[in-house]
Amino acid sequence: MSEKVLAYLTENREQLLNKLNEFLAIPSISTDSAHKQDVQAAADFIVTYLNDIGFEKVEKQETAGHPLVYAEYNGAGPEAETALFYGHYDVQPVDPIEEWKSDPFKAEVRDGRIYARGSSDDKGQVFMHLAVFEAYMKTEGKLPINVKVCIEGEEEIGSENLYDILHARKEQFQADFAVISDSGMVAKNQPTILYGLKGFTGIEIKVTGPNHDLHSGMYGGAVRNPIMALNHILASMKNVDEVITVDGFYDDALPLTDAERTLMAGAPSEDFIEATGVPETVSEKGYTPKEHTMGRPTLEINGMYGGYQGEGTKTIIPTSAVAKITCRLVPGQDPVKIQELLEEHVKAHTPSGITVEVKKEKLSAKAYKVEPNNPLITKAAESYTKAFGKETVYIRMGGSIPVVEWIEAIYNIPIVLLGFGTPEDRLHSPNESFPLDSFDKGMETLVYYWNKVNEK
Repeated sequence: MSEKVLAYLTENREQLLNKLNEFLAIPSISTDSAHKQDVQAAADFIVTYLNDIGFEKVEKQETAGHPLVYAEYNGAGPEAETALFYGHYDVQPVDPIEEWKSDPFKAEVRDGRIYARGSSDDKGQVFMHLAVFEAYMKTEGKLPINVKVCIEGEEEIGSENLYDILHARKEQFQADFAVISDSGMVAKNQPTILYGLKGFTGIEIKVTGPNHDLHSGMYGGAVRNPIMALNHILASMKNVDEVITVDGFYDDALPLTDAERTLMAGAPSEDFIEATGVPETVSEKGYTPKEHTMGRPTLEINGMYGGYQGEGTKTIIPTSAVAKITCRLVPGQDPVKIQELLEEHVKAHTPSGITVEVKKEKLSAKAYKVEPNNPLITKAAESYTKAFGKETVYIRMGGSIPVVEWIEAIYNIPIVLLGFGTPEDRLHSPNESFPLDSFDKGMETLVYYWNKVNEK
């Protein structure tokens, strides 16, 4: 069966790339209301394509924001597995436009890469799945599995309406497992199983002192400086060994097993020093940088501000100071509990002479992890290896994809993260691109995988 499908993809490659270019040309920027009609046009493109492929039920479901595309294919029969395929068609803004070497919405191939906004995140990877579905239907007249499609237009703005939809329409979206291609590989042409993601939460701390900026000479020594007070609080949260000192922070964190540490050690990773320009790496005492980024919690100050920011000097004691903190969490940790622990710590370490306000981040997510030896994961790894000609490596990622945790929490099904992006894709930045190797070998991987899913 695979040979006919693969031959179709090869013989129609130029036609498929032209169709992808048509998709990439739609500026579906979900964050900008000026592109509301473009977001609708991207949803319509998918609806039309799914109908042309031959899906039995295709709907553009309106939400409180941008539409969601839903589709069903049940032609594989009641004995076959049903996969929920998730992706998103919205893209990030293109600013700064002057840094692009070509039009971000006119795809251009250079040095084996296709350059356009959304080429990797996530239009290119969504399109690969649709093209494979097309290839099956054109050659075999059916898919080897049943499929439910969920492609949203709000991922880049936090999937504002998706959770409520998945929860309210649970029966409609129910499946045996889910497949998501909104991630990547550790290196170009290095097949990678992503079997875990970190959770996410955060807080904002605002420290307030005097009711207006004060002359530092007249009031210094009598009034607490809010910026200094904020720094005392922040310094109390983590020590120089990168160990978080908030009481109870690690209590529920599931430890890394020896087997996982072996998997992580065997996976290639970027050179942190070369990639970032730092003089040396630092990680939690007792863990390597790879282990810390993949499988241990973190607490980072993302920004802080207060006082005079202009050129030269302005000798004041500022009225207030603010810091934004986010934490990446591991399995076992609850985002709400972590927020409460952070708030308690801030209040316990607040110096006298100021007031403090803690604002909790609304968007939070628990960590996700699937067992690497799950048969669905093993079949994905085998499919990757066959297509790319390299042994598949297993990693956990320091990033967060809230929809993954939502699908697990609502449907209690395994999630297979079949990503084909590379570290060089420049997601969310000017000159986003996607390797044509990933396009070709990724579709080959998907063909092998869909065939393997129903194998016993």
